[in-house]
Amino acid sequence: MIFSGGMDSVCFASHLKKEYDLAAITFLYGQRADKETAVAKKFAKKLGLRHKLVDIGFMKQLYSDSNLLTHAGKNMPDKFDYSVVVPVRNAVFLSIATAWAYSTGAGVVAYGAHTGDTHYPDCRPVFAKKMQDALNEGESDGISMKIRRPVRIVSPFQLGYSKADLVKIGYANLGDEIFQTWSCYVGNMHHCGRCESCKNRMAAFAGLEIKDKTSYMC
Repeated sequence: MIFSGGMDSVCFASHLKKEYDLAAITFLYGQRADKETAVAKKFAKKLGLRHKLVDIGFMKQLYSDSNLLTHAGKNMPDKFDYSVVVPVRNAVFLSIATAWAYSTGAGVVAYGAHTGDTHYPDCRPVFAKKMQDALNEGESDGISMKIRRPVRIVSPFQLGYSKADLVKIGYANLGDEIFQTWSCYVGNMHHCGRCESCKNRMAAFAGLEIKDKTSYMC
């Protein structure tokens, strides 16, 4: 499970762990919201997941100023803008996670993209399927010799789950601890309450009529 410490990945992990022997992988890719790493550690421990932290901070240099999640040169927008899209971030994450899966005999790689992530090309099911096919083709000889297991990539999006569906699942499994997940695009002590991700978080709780106990700056 690609496990950022965000609400989507934590909620989906709480769901998958009932069916799978789940391991979590968290990436440090130079993100501004570095608090999510500590949150990921906390929830991996709570959920009883084997957990790897993988430092790919060099990606920040490659991304340069192409996006605002790794580059702090501009203010974070308060609604979706393509400036928050990190180039093929999920392709990078899924490649590394799948390499780990092949190496350990895991048959499924999961990430937290949901039906509300339509603005992000690497969250869509068509991308996940093509990525799955490409990665399995890259290990086709090992798979045919039964040295490797073919990997299936799964996401809430593929299952038809919205962010609200994930929150409902996570709240049932985690209770008020769900408010300790991290959604904000900006690294700080508290959620900013202004960025697109914070607003999506607020909307999910409001839509389910769950009192949002997240600490926001505004």
